[in-house]
Amino acid sequence: MRILIVCGAGVSSTFVALRIRRTAADRDLDLEVSAGSESDLPDALDGVDVLLVGPHLAARFDEFKAQAERAGAGCALLPNTIFTERDGNEALDAALGTLIG
Repeated sequence: MRILIVCGAGVSSTFVALRIRRTAADRDLDLEVSAGSESDLPDALDGVDVLLVGPHLAARFDEFKAQAERAGAGCALLPNTIFTERDGNEALDAALGTLIG
């Protein structure tokens, strides 16, 4: 599974991506997780299964979700607490939830 996390400039999402990778390894899941900025879309969605959107982009979530759906990807808005979480459980669960929800 390929997960893309976007935030405004791609910096915050890099930290979330790192935590998701660690959590996925702890769960024995084989994932490819990358981080990017909103300006990377929609081109960065090629081959992505799930797009996770930073909470500070909530006002534009419908736009990002539509782009993800056109690319055949699930999409979830991350909660406001995501950048202060110590692990990647919440973000990884959000990603997995788009595949079954």
